[in-house]
Amino acid sequence: MLDPILNYPFFPLFRDSIWGISYLTIILIFHGTAINHVYMHFENLTRNNLKLGQYNRVFFHFYVTFVLIAMIHILEILFWSIFLLRLDLIDKPIDALIFAGSCYTTVGFAADTLREGWKSLAFFISFSGLFSLAWTTSIMIGMTGAYKSAWNQKYGRTTSEDEK
Repeated sequence: MLDPILNYPFFPLFRDSIWGISYLTIILIFHGTAINHVYMHFENLTRNNLKLGQYNRVFFHFYVTFVLIAMIHILEILFWSIFLLRLDLIDKPIDALIFAGSCYTTVGFAADTLREGWKSLAFFISFSGLFSLAWTTSIMIGMTGAYKSAWNQKYGRTTSEDEK
């Protein structure tokens, strides 16, 4: 009964798409939840630090938040690695990590080591990284505004002075 379905030429693509979209959704929900939590914490701390004139703390929180966001991305690569290992698509954990990291960052330096019939999962890993990294970029732009505001207040500069 299942044999004709499993031998259908598009079955691997359909299966990859179901798994890929499902895990892509999980990764993006995790990313959104984690990055927004970290960013909101940064915003609250920064607002309080600026009110109190604690400009160096704003700088410190900026860099700590940046590191935490980088750790979120590393965790997401690790999650993809575990996913690949659990589906028994890659044999060695280090190979899974390198492959997932290569796809996630869209650098593509690792050879395609996925088992035959699962090759299109690389696309979904790349897609999750592309969206997550773009999301992070927008968050970092917002954080840079707070950093610049603290810098200007600390050194008594105004916006018009910066434009000269």
